[in-house]
Amino acid sequence: MNFILHSQFGDTHKAIVNFFENAQLFGFTGTPIFADNVNITNGIKQTTESLFDECLHKYVIVDAIRDENVLRFAVEYVGTYKRKESNNEIDIDVEDIDTKEVMESEIRLGKITDYILAHHNAKTRNREFTAMFCVGSVEMLIAYYKLFKEKQTALMVADVNYKPLKVATIFTYVSNEADKSDKEAVNGLLDEEDIGLPQGGKVDVSSRDHLDSFIKDYNELYGTSYSANDSQSFYNYYKDIAKRTKEKGIDILLVVNMFLTGFDSPLLNTLYVDKNLRFHGLVQAFSRTNRILNEKKSHGNIVCFRNLKKATDDAIALFSNKNASSVVLVKSFEEYLSDYQASVDYLLTLTPTVESVDNLPDEHAQLVFVNAFRDVMCLKNILETFADFDDVSKPLSDQTLADYTSKYLDIYDKVKKHSSKEKVSILNEVDFEVFLIHRDEINVGYILKLLANIQSMSPKEQQEQKKKVMEIIDSDVTLRSKRELIDNFIEQNLLRVEHDGDITQVFETYVEQEKNKALATLCAEERLDFIKLTELVNNYLFTNVMPREDEVAATLTWTPKILERKTVRARVYERVCSVIETFINGIRGF
Repeated sequence: MNFILHSQFGDTHKAIVNFFENAQLFGFTGTPIFADNVNITNGIKQTTESLFDECLHKYVIVDAIRDENVLRFAVEYVGTYKRKESNNEIDIDVEDIDTKEVMESEIRLGKITDYILAHHNAKTRNREFTAMFCVGSVEMLIAYYKLFKEKQTALMVADVNYKPLKVATIFTYVSNEADKSDKEAVNGLLDEEDIGLPQGGKVDVSSRDHLDSFIKDYNELYGTSYSANDSQSFYNYYKDIAKRTKEKGIDILLVVNMFLTGFDSPLLNTLYVDKNLRFHGLVQAFSRTNRILNEKKSHGNIVCFRNLKKATDDAIALFSNKNASSVVLVKSFEEYLSDYQASVDYLLTLTPTVESVDNLPDEHAQLVFVNAFRDVMCLKNILETFADFDDVSKPLSDQTLADYTSKYLDIYDKVKKHSSKEKVSILNEVDFEVFLIHRDEINVGYILKLLANIQSMSPKEQQEQKKKVMEIIDSDVTLRSKRELIDNFIEQNLLRVEHDGDITQVFETYVEQEKNKALATLCAEERLDFIKLTELVNNYLFTNVMPREDEVAATLTWTPKILERKTVRARVYERVCSVIETFINGIRGF
């Protein structure tokens, strides 16, 4: 009889072996227990090999990274032990003085909270991803939760436009945290908290009261009604937190041990650490961030507020090999910055000025430019998650980069247009990776804010503001399709908006009118059923999924000849998608 067991170092393993005399057990683990991180149960040292015999096969994190099944880690150590000037140098204790009084002081925790609030948007790409924050004890968790709440309240008072981070937490309140911390310190094993209320253990009343208060905040934020006083309700609270974290409904999940093992969410890209992780627990916790998603998620961010450098190197060596750090960890900020400088230098060698992109002699030259600029954007995508990447360290100004981006997108638009006509081009097979260019903070709402006070400007200032708006639109992959729409709005409608009028409402009305005109023109020119097409286009509002080509073809009121059918269907489909891109995608809900 064969058994597959998970985490069987206790009485269950012993009972199975005693009951089944000839049992054959197979153990599967990503973080085995070796002599270096041995588990001690009832005074007996136990390793994975002692329980399951010799290892049959190894597939370690180095293999998974090379096979592109998981991502590498970018580990930043934040604290006063940094020897050179850096944005990661804040006045907090991180090593040597590892006493409870110092490490849990409100001043230290406050500085860490300030750091997270200052850098979270960069780490998560303007909250496109989520984060987890693991701390050393329930007491620290409670203090951090209060600090996030207090400091964000102050930020909202100081800036009415500040959008607070959604911070949620979950923990249990049995008085055994000291025992768990001791166990973690010895072998690095994370003793994950039970997903349930204490049964028979000594209850920490203060922790329970705080948890009640935090769940109340959660209920108010999300319109739920969970409770820490009922086991089923608490379990439902746990499931709801897991679901919202996976769906970007929570910005930072604050935990002690819970969710640090076995929780998978590709949208989680950052782990803040104020906890002494080692061996098994360190690799498990770090691995919450390294699930594959897309090219925009190039690595998992680990931000350590304790000096875990040696612990990280030891853990990687233990679970792979002593030379694995170069594979498991991304390069340093300085190395990436050097690569970025080299890629920018190469780009400027090819095209010394933005205007020189227009003078590239042929598609082969354009292909070289596209590949060079794509390398620049990929490296910039990585560097933007580092706290030290600021205006001083950038070899290319934001404005110059935006200008080159506009030219890059000109080529992209040209390729899209030609590929739809089945024109052969060496650029057709290029992945432009345009999602690296889109910036969530630059949208229609942002553009309207720039235009809101244009009536009160002088004619010269108005022209400068219009030019700025158009440059932003040209350098954004989503807004480019709306260039003509916004340009016409500025020329025909903007100056008619009353000084204190609602520009958003005026713009929405204008867009709706222009959309209906575009649909009517399209139906007349291509002989489509207006009602069917309008219904199909409006469905995008609810599904956010482009209609299929056959669905668009079903709106034709005539039957094309067999030899024309493919061309007609492709042309009509492209025009319908263009209407959706221009008048709906990125317009609603800005």
